Amino acid sequence: MAMGSLSDEDDFNPEINTTPLVDVMLVLLIIFIMTIPVMNHAVKLDLPHAANQPNDVKPETINVSIDAAGQVYWNNEILDQSQMLSRIADAAKVTPQPELHLRADRLTPYEKVAQVMAAAQSGGLTKMGFVTEAPK
Repeated sequence: MAMGSLSDEDDFNPEINTTPLVDVMLVLLIIFIMTIPVMNHAVKLDLPHAANQPNDVKPETINVSIDAAGQVYWNNEILDQSQMLSRIADAAKVTPQPELHLRADRLTPYEKVAQVMAAAQSGGLTKMGFVTEAPK
């Protein structure tokens, strides 16, 4: 009455067959060895060295302010209509063209702001911005 036998036929062999794994690794190694020189293939050149600095000339900013009474200020200097037109014409000829920053009092009539904008446009100034105050 034997409960189990210890013969050689019933032994379980827990070893993993690594031969297919080694074959796959060798194939991958050969593929990498052949493709790496193609990726690094370049002509070696001794290129000249040059120093280059960007020449960014920032345009001048002109502050045009209009108070509640409709008086126009050019960089804090009071102007009349004819002086403003001549200064706008002179500023339009400068390269790079200056930016016009328009500041108007809250109570300034819209008509006065529109006149200054029209004078700037007809004078040839193309860059104009409105300066406002951030809400508190």
